[in-house]
Amino acid sequence: MSAQKGAPAAKKSAVGFTAEERAAMKEHAEELKKSARRGPDKAADAADLLAKIAEMGDEDRAMAERVHAIITAAAPTLAPKLWYGMPAYAKDGKAVCFFQPAAKFKARYSTLGFNDTATLDDGPMWPTAYALTTLTPAIEAEIAALVKRAAG
Repeated sequence: MSAQKGAPAAKKSAVGFTAEERAAMKEHAEELKKSARRGPDKAADAADLLAKIAEMGDEDRAMAERVHAIITAAAPTLAPKLWYGMPAYAKDGKAVCFFQPAAKFKARYSTLGFNDTATLDDGPMWPTAYALTTLTPAIEAEIAALVKRAAG
C-alpha cells in the first residue's frame, strides 16, 4: 500500500467540511458548468474521465484504469463521466457507480461505490461501497457482476 495507509483523517473546518470535501464540491460545480456549456457529449465526458485517471498517483491510477476497463466491458450502456472529480459511470445522466481513489480524501484504500440508481437492492440492507486494496481475477469478476446488476 502507499503512504496513504494509516494517514490521519483530514482536519475538519469550522463549517464541517474538509478541504478535500470542499474541493470535490467545487469540482462537481465545474463539471456541471462544463456539461451545460457543451451539452451532452459522451466522447468528451469519456476523455475528461481518462484525463482525470491519468492525473492520479501510480497506485490509484493503475487501479482506476483496471476498474474503468472492467466497468466499460461489463456495462457498455453506462456512460463514463466525472462526478465530484471522480470517475463515474452513468445511466440517463445519473451516476450509477464511481471509483473513489484513496488519495481523494486521504483514505487508506480506494472504493468502488454505488448510488441509489444502482439496482443492487437485496433485502432490507445491502452494501453501497466496496473497499479495494488489490484486484485479483476473482475480485474483477465480482466487480463485473455487480456493475452488470447495477446497470439493470
